[in-house]
Amino acid sequence: MPSFDVVSEVDNHELNNAVDQANREIETRYDFKGADAKVERSGDDLRLEAQSEFQIEQMMDILLKKLAKRGIDVRCIEQGKLTETGRRAELPVTVKQGIDADVAKRMVKAVKDSKIKVQAAIQGDKLRVSGKKRDDLQAAMALLRGGEWDRPLQFENLRD
Repeated sequence: MPSFDVVSEVDNHELNNAVDQANREIETRYDFKGADAKVERSGDDLRLEAQSEFQIEQMMDILLKKLAKRGIDVRCIEQGKLTETGRRAELPVTVKQGIDADVAKRMVKAVKDSKIKVQAAIQGDKLRVSGKKRDDLQAAMALLRGGEWDRPLQFENLRD
């Protein structure tokens, strides 16, 4: 029975490259000279550090541009709360990966309500869609692409 998986993942290598490029641009920009500003990555968490809130905003703009240039959808980026302590400002940023349970339930409901002859099942942070005809699977893909899910979707493991 043909099937495919719906996932929401970020390419870690491209994310590393985007963070490195952002750090390089921050080091060479005139308005950041001597500011000791940087973007650090640990797992799916990023941390922007600088001397002021204005510099953090500038760094976030640089980071988003570098992510977009590397093909990473910026909808997967979630900013935390900016904290300023003394002469330092810090902004935590989370990279969202995987499909949340409530989003997966909404996706399953949308597929069922569409009356396309496919079945959708939640498997951890993935959604597996299976059906008898490849055309039905492609219609389900088009339906999911057109929806508003607050995160980018990728389709993988298309099997006949």
